[in-house]
Amino acid sequence: IEPELNVAMILKDGRSLQWWTDFEKTAESFARFSPKDAAILRRWRDDFLPVVQKILIPESRSPPIPAERRRALLERSPEGRRLLAASALSPLEFVEREFESPVIRAGLLFFNGLREVDLRCRGFGHHIAALLASSGKAQMCRGGSAALAKALVRAVEDAGGEILLNTSPRRILVEHERAIGVATTDGSIFKARHFVASGLNPRQTFLDLVDDDLLPSSWREKARQFKFNQIAPLFALHLNLNQAPRYTAAEQSPELTRAFMVILGLDHNSQYADIVAHHEAGTVPPTVMWGSCPTQFDPSQAPAGGHTAFMWEKLPYHLNGDAKNWDTQKVTHARDMLSIWTRYAPNLADGLLEGFAQSPLDTERTLPNMHEGDLLVGAFTHGQIGHDRPFPGAGHYRGHLKGLYLCGSSSHPGGNITGLPGYNCAQTILADLGLPAPWAPPPAKKLLEEM
Repeated sequence: IEPELNVAMILKDGRSLQWWTDFEKTAESFARFSPKDAAILRRWRDDFLPVVQKILIPESRSPPIPAERRRALLERSPEGRRLLAASALSPLEFVEREFESPVIRAGLLFFNGLREVDLRCRGFGHHIAALLASSGKAQMCRGGSAALAKALVRAVEDAGGEILLNTSPRRILVEHERAIGVATTDGSIFKARHFVASGLNPRQTFLDLVDDDLLPSSWREKARQFKFNQIAPLFALHLNLNQAPRYTAAEQSPELTRAFMVILGLDHNSQYADIVAHHEAGTVPPTVMWGSCPTQFDPSQAPAGGHTAFMWEKLPYHLNGDAKNWDTQKVTHARDMLSIWTRYAPNLADGLLEGFAQSPLDTERTLPNMHEGDLLVGAFTHGQIGHDRPFPGAGHYRGHLKGLYLCGSSSHPGGNITGLPGYNCAQTILADLGLPAPWAPPPAKKLLEEM
């Protein structure tokens, strides 16, 4: 489900910056804040659309190319040179150079932040341009996210596979420098006919599950130095309601009653410096949150007449120096979030049935591969992207030992619910086994060579 009014950033004064599935409506919303910025939006969308279609999308669906070779190939085409020029900037430099409205700047940097790229880091300015040219918007699964997980389980089982729950790996078994299986904490042993693939982060895979003497010290050190996103952890507030949130801003913009994702508390790009400083200090910044009421678009997710809604906020994992502080502060912060949310949607005061919160520490407890609550399982920074993700030497999905592969979000192209790291890893595995992959697209290297 991809609702038409996809994202609305509601300002304190009731105005809103809107992203629609219809590009023209998005441009009209930009123009209400700055006609000049709307024109720049159109220009970058037109200029970068071929970059997205010919380069970025194919690269995401293919094992990555070594950086030097990639640059040489990109320099041969106008689209490639355009990508390199935009990439030379940081997201912040790109936005400040191209756009004038502080509201539009704030909105664009917000979406950059969802990809967990440091807005100050040069080499990632193209993320903003790609956002402007991308046709894909926020989506949801009919029946909720669990429906996707259940469908994936059914697909595995239909193919003869098995999913084991409440099962923790203890050790990757190795003989003659080849991964031959996995031992679990309950004493079970699973032998591999051809390979072992790990969707865990590199610290878990190489430091926790492989014996020290089986890997070069350089690999272990790189795994130890793997960086996680400091600003990625999320605090979530989930509500059960007897009515959908009604935002006061909808009185002047009725279309907001059908906004899918809503951003609250963000009015100016200058807020980002403060947010980053709070995360570095382990303190709670002024609230900027975003969320949705899924049942407005999929009533099956609640009993008749009922609704569910949620809000997310980026908050530090090490709260005041210790993540365990979340266990005593979680409820208090959830109440603070609800109070702020209610200022924008006053009917929440009467519509609330019950709710619960989830802290960054809760995320790590539930999904240990998301170290320190990092939902994307690894920072997007130099030395951890493309052919260098998770680290230089491991960017081809192979885990040094024969038969050991990496297939999780800590590999290219990174986290989010895309399936692409596993999709690309499968291409590598089948190539190593000498098996065809008729479903695989042409390699990105081949496409770049033909441009």
